[in-house]
Amino acid sequence: MDTLNKEAKKQALKDIILNLHQGLPAEKARDRFEKEVGNVSSTEIAELEQSLIDDGLSPDEIKKFCNVHALIFQSALEKATLVETSPSHPVYLFKQENREIEKLVDGLKKAADSGKALLAVKRGIIVGLRQLKNIEKHYERKEQLLFPYLEKHGFMGPSKVMWGKDNEIRDMLKTATKNLDAVDSAAQLADYKKDALLPLLEEVTGMIFKEENILFPASLEKLAASEWVEILRESEDVGYAFIAPPAETDVLVQHLEEAILDEATVRDNTIELKTGSIGLDELMPLLNALPVDVTFVDKDDTVKYFSQGKDRIFSRTKAVIGRKVQNCHPPQSLEVVEKILDSFKNGLKDTYSFWINLGGKMVYIRYFAVRDSSRRYLGTLEITQDITGIKKLEGERRLLNERD
Repeated sequence: MDTLNKEAKKQALKDIILNLHQGLPAEKARDRFEKEVGNVSSTEIAELEQSLIDDGLSPDEIKKFCNVHALIFQSALEKATLVETSPSHPVYLFKQENREIEKLVDGLKKAADSGKALLAVKRGIIVGLRQLKNIEKHYERKEQLLFPYLEKHGFMGPSKVMWGKDNEIRDMLKTATKNLDAVDSAAQLADYKKDALLPLLEEVTGMIFKEENILFPASLEKLAASEWVEILRESEDVGYAFIAPPAETDVLVQHLEEAILDEATVRDNTIELKTGSIGLDELMPLLNALPVDVTFVDKDDTVKYFSQGKDRIFSRTKAVIGRKVQNCHPPQSLEVVEKILDSFKNGLKDTYSFWINLGGKMVYIRYFAVRDSSRRYLGTLEITQDITGIKKLEGERRLLNERD
């Protein structure tokens, strides 16, 4: 089903989820997903839930089936999870907190099953629940910092659905803490574990899965480096849960900027890069001065940009912008185009080279996979160059001559 285009894949996902909400058993929904969709990214899941909200499905309805959604997509998501390893990155810090939350969950389970005297068991559980209450800082940082930035990118789903699940966990934690006081026998303890404690711990563990397999990978794809820096800068005001506060914010921000500011940020009409800066008024003349033709096609095979040097080899018009690259080639070339794009997307190749004779010129055509620091595919760069004169070069030339 990998041959499905993005829209068809999205529609298949949407149909499965809508049928699930209408009564399709979870097992059958999973079978349909495996057969009809296969691989899926965290961003596609987030976009799906957003489109369901846009189409009128209430966030409460989506929240009701949130755990089932995660279960259906679990195997595909676990294969596709993106990892951010910089120790100062907000996602890294969120995950460090999750590892501590997992320890607390495990400790609570062991305390409840310790076989000790009832009073000792209750004491162990209440200590664990009081520690778990600090999960509030984890959720608050997510809700007050991460969600607003996702909303700026049109992703309202997490704040409408996941925030609701966070609140359910908060309520379950309060109930589990309150109801423990009334436990006076082994039978009541068994009921308490079944009705209050274990459901709470399952939801807490389920939220970790949703964060690390859906929310965080989608956020890494959507948010710019500068936005992560701002999230980190403001995290100190909210606070951290279960981990020691990181280094001084200024030091941490500097470390993060050095680690992830590979992508451009725009400040005062200047594009700031890790290796320097370029004014917006300098960028187009710079690209057009290159002695090559440049064309960029994004990860969805859409033509996004071409340079306009004075001696272009192949003509381009602005009408090509926004067009699928497959439609920009004659049918005879389509198989080659698809092979290049597929091998780039699958990570099998990073470059292809061709050379042709065209009107007395030797033309060198190269294709490059454009990837970010995590090797995620961003698109394809085509570089076309007239190398007729280059092929004739001999010896050396180190000085200007009179004609220069």
